Amino acid sequence: MRRVMVICVGKLKERFYQEAAAEYCKRLGRYCRLEVAELPEQRLSEAPSPAEIEQALAKEAEMIRSRAPAGASLAALCVEGVQRSSEEFSQLLGSWDQLGEKALVFVIGGSYGLHASLKKEAWARLSLSRMTFPHHLARVMVLEQIYRGYQILEGGKYHK
Repeated sequence: MRRVMVICVGKLKERFYQEAAAEYCKRLGRYCRLEVAELPEQRLSEAPSPAEIEQALAKEAEMIRSRAPAGASLAALCVEGVQRSSEEFSQLLGSWDQLGEKALVFVIGGSYGLHASLKKEAWARLSLSRMTFPHHLARVMVLEQIYRGYQILEGGKYHK
């Protein structure tokens, strides 16, 4: 069975996000072995300098690397990423399946995003929108799109 992991910087605190994420995790059990890992966001001062932000992002990147399975394909969620339709995202999932890699890891950064080195290492860079969303909502959106993507691949009725 496919192994899909979502690594998130930051903890879901709001119950409505937790419930939505849990629902998609449950639905995804049919398509993949899903794991969601939450990593702590680095604490920063009230008005952090660019150097402080860079240092925090570097620490978060190391934590992400330590949680990702060896040899995994990374899909980084970032503003510089490619916006894809649900059908195009589904095709991306299908192309990953054909690669036969051990795991696909979606990486969602914290308030300041992801370190440039992680984006550079990523097999795919994805953007959910040109709009800005809270990273907690992005988690729910990514889980929903993974579910939708597998439904499209299967020819299911969820996607219309």
